[in-house]
Amino acid sequence: MLFLFWCANEHQQFRLAEFESLADLLDVTLVWVFKSEEYPWVVLDMASEQEAVKIISRSVSVKYCLHLWAEGDSFQDFHNNLKTFPFQEQSKWLSEDISFKVHVESFNKKINGEEKLEKIESLSYIPFLGPVSLSNPQAVFGYFEFHGLDPNNIPEEPLKLLFGRLIGEGQREKITKLSIKKRKFIGNTTMDPQLSLLMANLGKVDGGRIVLDPFVGTGSLLVAAAEFGGQVLGADIDYLTLHARTRPSRVGQKIRAEDESMLANFEQYGLTSRYLGVIAGDFSQSPWREQPWLDCVITDPPYGIREGTTKLGSEKDYTNTSIPEQYLENHFPEKVAYTLHQLLMDLLNFSARSLHVGGRLVYWLPVIRQNYRPDRVPAHPGLRLVADLEQVLSSHTSRRLLVMERVEGEGLATVSKELTLFREQFYLPLSANISRKERKERIKEHGHLNLSEEEVKQFSGKSSRKQLDAQSATNGQ
Repeated sequence: MLFLFWCANEHQQFRLAEFESLADLLDVTLVWVFKSEEYPWVVLDMASEQEAVKIISRSVSVKYCLHLWAEGDSFQDFHNNLKTFPFQEQSKWLSEDISFKVHVESFNKKINGEEKLEKIESLSYIPFLGPVSLSNPQAVFGYFEFHGLDPNNIPEEPLKLLFGRLIGEGQREKITKLSIKKRKFIGNTTMDPQLSLLMANLGKVDGGRIVLDPFVGTGSLLVAAAEFGGQVLGADIDYLTLHARTRPSRVGQKIRAEDESMLANFEQYGLTSRYLGVIAGDFSQSPWREQPWLDCVITDPPYGIREGTTKLGSEKDYTNTSIPEQYLENHFPEKVAYTLHQLLMDLLNFSARSLHVGGRLVYWLPVIRQNYRPDRVPAHPGLRLVADLEQVLSSHTSRRLLVMERVEGEGLATVSKELTLFREQFYLPLSANISRKERKERIKEHGHLNLSEEEVKQFSGKSSRKQLDAQSATNGQ
């Protein structure tokens, strides 16, 4: 049976990986008939309707799933193909006692109500016998038109037409349910719910599976994992964030409400039974037992731009001194810089030690786009790379969502130092050195700014001088 999955035009680059992860989780076989990240749909040949329902019971990429009856590259082809469909095999849905409606949707072209009605009337040869019900139909049929991808060059007629019976809808309502706008406790770097839910699906989070976010922040990733049934817990070195004592992130809010907390978010969504708690701790000195106990590690590590990267330590020599005992109870340990390179080494080594075989590590890696190469992806003998997905942030930077699965194998992580110079090169004063016109030309040709080594050194020197001048000015005030 052919099934059409009509997808949202958002985060297209994560769509296929989500399908494949869900198929693995739900024991569904995927036979691709039409597979695309670019177009807003995919078509799968599946053994039964129940298998399609399994996919949409979890997918946040899918808007609608249809049992595909016909498709065509023009009006004539489409109607000719639909007329040959064996309607008698679907008589159950066309009978007198089944009310119905036809849902019409167009991609890249707005169509008004009158045009929608004309398209529905063009299907008059389908032997519908039941009454029309727009508010509460027993069967819904979908008519979809695709008018290309270029909003500045919309064709007069659709490039693709598809029709079928609606099987169900994806889990897009969860994005609204977990909206940050209405969430009780958020911070500067709270992950938006759609990406959080996608990460949970890529991590194969499911009922009863134990999920850890070692850089938990305000817990957005854990909320999404709990929404899909995971038993979640987290850790973070930032004591003030964990206890909701940082400055509020919402515009106009000067102080945090007394009831803001990590737990309040889980209470808000009715997920407290899946919340195992959080601890304040230094990930570089892991407090966790060194044995396989996790099903998923899902995290967005800090990269030193909006949030600092620190670990416990001091540049002072405490060899012959110690903190007086009377001060220990209220003592906050000193912190030092935690490089992205060391953080990634620790993250992969920890995940290899702590994940059950088949468990997954899902994390974001910030990169300077021209520095990225597939052979530079962080690696570990016990972790197999499943997906490497890019979210472009600017012409200069992006972040990659890396999905790794625990396999048999021992050893230590390897991380390219060239790939971890994100913070050092993020602030290069590009706009003052490369004209807007030249930037556009470079991006068109290379997909990024294609900075030479000489340019990086030159711009880095200017950036360093500006920082020193700013520091001198501050010290002189």
